[in-house]
Amino acid sequence: MRIPLPQAPPPARLPRGRRLRAAAVLTLVLALALTLGAQATAAPGDRTGTDRTRGYEVRGVGSAAQRSALAMQGGVAIDAVHGHSVTITADPATARKLEGLGYLLEELPAGRPSAAAADGAASALSTPSEYHSYSQTMAAVNALVSRHPGLMSSRVIGTSYQGRPIVAVKVSDNVGTDENEPEILFTHNMHAREHLTTEMALYLLDEFATEYGRDARLTRLLDTREVWIIPSVNPDGKVYDQDSGVFRSWRKNRQPNSGSRYIGTDINRNFAYRWGCCGGSSGSTSSATYRGSGPESAPETRVVTDFVRSRVAGGRQQVAAHIDFHSYSELILWPYGYTYSDTAPGLDQDARNAYAAVGQEMAASNGYRPQQSSDLYVTDGTINDWMWGSQGIWSYTFEMYPRSSSAGGFYPPGSVIDRETARNREAVLILMDHADCMYEAIGKPALCSS
Repeated sequence: MRIPLPQAPPPARLPRGRRLRAAAVLTLVLALALTLGAQATAAPGDRTGTDRTRGYEVRGVGSAAQRSALAMQGGVAIDAVHGHSVTITADPATARKLEGLGYLLEELPAGRPSAAAADGAASALSTPSEYHSYSQTMAAVNALVSRHPGLMSSRVIGTSYQGRPIVAVKVSDNVGTDENEPEILFTHNMHAREHLTTEMALYLLDEFATEYGRDARLTRLLDTREVWIIPSVNPDGKVYDQDSGVFRSWRKNRQPNSGSRYIGTDINRNFAYRWGCCGGSSGSTSSATYRGSGPESAPETRVVTDFVRSRVAGGRQQVAAHIDFHSYSELILWPYGYTYSDTAPGLDQDARNAYAAVGQEMAASNGYRPQQSSDLYVTDGTINDWMWGSQGIWSYTFEMYPRSSSAGGFYPPGSVIDRETARNREAVLILMDHADCMYEAIGKPALCSS
């Protein structure tokens, strides 16, 4: 998006982050007022012991089964996989529990100072100004929509536990009309600390706005597709993790749990497909992967699922394809997560092959590693499994930069935002291209009409 400067020659195109901020100034006051009202309803019990989390490297877990056992026994989220070790985030009590179970843990230095010196990685003690806060994100979205009303529209599709709006932005040539076109959904910031994914949403919106009518391929896709972008699925968690100026390494939402001092549900273990089935989530409220009291018990989960269900028209789901953006590890993942099997009920060999073919094509464009989700470790109640198993939507997870914790983990430096969001441009367009018939990727287009 170009920001005009009166009484001056046309400026050089600003870096994307600065352009978004300049546009956001026009609407930031309104967004702040809205956000402050939501913040007034902050959940009780913020002084939870789970804030004292640390990063650990766990050695001797080289197989998917070993990683699944670690996640299940310890109730931990595996942040990254490195050959025969993994990186996890855990509080000291959980770390002691794992050591008691025989796991070999090494606590990682806070902020990885050696890596910060080499790569400019963000300190764990401060939040880089280049990352948009929730209020700044909403202001940037409002500015883009107001500048491109013929291409973009936004709607509040629900609210978080603490009352913050969860917004979906529609992008298409005839944005005010529900056309008979394949829809593609992009979800972001489901886990609070994964702020690079919100920047990915803003990048896509800005790229669509700037390049529509200029880039022939992108224009064709927006003329024949309807795109939906949810920049922050977990606004309460984002605010809690970011707005104090000190990153808290928070993952879950901010919903209290009855009878427990521990706060939060892992939204990406709370979906109503194979929920809690297979050791891929935790029933303990203290766990980073706590699956909630029941499927869709987190209001943020229900907002997403209600929105997706609302896209059914004439008995047909209009959303054809989906990417859920996460960080980190540089991976492209596809269903199922709940089973090690390549095929399972609802996922036959042709579907699996189509998933792999498109996944590999996207990975060739961004350098990520493509694989079935359970090749890492078993997860259940995830958005990918629900999208495919319940709605028949082709659904991928992108785990964004960096590849390892040594380059910043969940908090890479703001200087990489433009590079790492643009890195996924081609992959996004590839999925949009395939959305009308994913089976064409394996030479079986007839399956799209069956």
